[in-house]
Amino acid sequence: MLTTVIATSGFLARKYVDKDEKSKKKIKTGLAVLLNISVSIAIILTNKWLYTVVGFPNMTLTLMHFMTTFICLHVCQAFGVFSVKKVPMTSMIPLALCFCGFVVVTNLSLENNSVGTYQVAKVMTTPCVLLIQYYCYGKFASKATILTVIPIIIGVVLCFIYDIKFNLIGTVYAIMGVVVTSFYQVLVGEKQKELQLNSMQLLYYQAPMSAVILILPVATCEPVLELAYRSWTFMELVPVVCSCLIAFTVNFSIYWIIGSTSALTYNMAGHLKFCLTVAAGFFLFQDPMSANQLFGLILTLAGVVAYSHVRS
Repeated sequence: MLTTVIATSGFLARKYVDKDEKSKKKIKTGLAVLLNISVSIAIILTNKWLYTVVGFPNMTLTLMHFMTTFICLHVCQAFGVFSVKKVPMTSMIPLALCFCGFVVVTNLSLENNSVGTYQVAKVMTTPCVLLIQYYCYGKFASKATILTVIPIIIGVVLCFIYDIKFNLIGTVYAIMGVVVTSFYQVLVGEKQKELQLNSMQLLYYQAPMSAVILILPVATCEPVLELAYRSWTFMELVPVVCSCLIAFTVNFSIYWIIGSTSALTYNMAGHLKFCLTVAAGFFLFQDPMSANQLFGLILTLAGVVAYSHVRS
């Protein structure tokens, strides 16, 4: 009788502990998703404000992001969040160059387009990645996957055609951003497999290398001395510092979500970010939106959700 009571008590205790652990994991995952959504929207809106209101140079801000990210990663490494793995530096050069192009060009797209158009254009990365994987690596997508891409393409085209703030230079930057981002994403996947690195280990190398690459373009093409001698107000400095710290937090939260759950959970969180970012741009920056553009946005979102469902 006593043995039965002890066994039952042990079973109930283990069940309670397992339930408690699952609850804690759900809370941590929820916090990670909430953090990622918040900082992803915050970085877009903060950068947009710095470009349009403060007039902060694009590449200079990107260089500051890279430097801050490396410093924060060094602190994380010191506290044992991840370990540094030695790799040949020459193998990281193509990735660092792509990283520079990816961040700079997407920021130029944000600077020259409405927040809604910028966000919608980024969705075209999905079909572009599929094309690169097919032509460069011989990877075939299923018919179901290709069908989900069709509404994405139509939706993006509608958003650009009916964008009241449409401009040629913004469209060029958006297209360049999609192409460079797609190549960067494919290259990241290949390098992670080749070098057996996780995303934080990869970022630890590519952030400082990308910063070094940007030093010469920043020094020759942007008004660095003018920025140094400018009379900065507190309300101008705070967003600059916040933008640098948020840039690191975005990368850290992505690693946290995918590490704790899966890439699918991260993509689902992306759908919510998509809607909230467009809505925030509409309300904060008074980005106009026609009925046709709204229809294109809904069509794009439907395609993205269908794509995630098929890929799962």
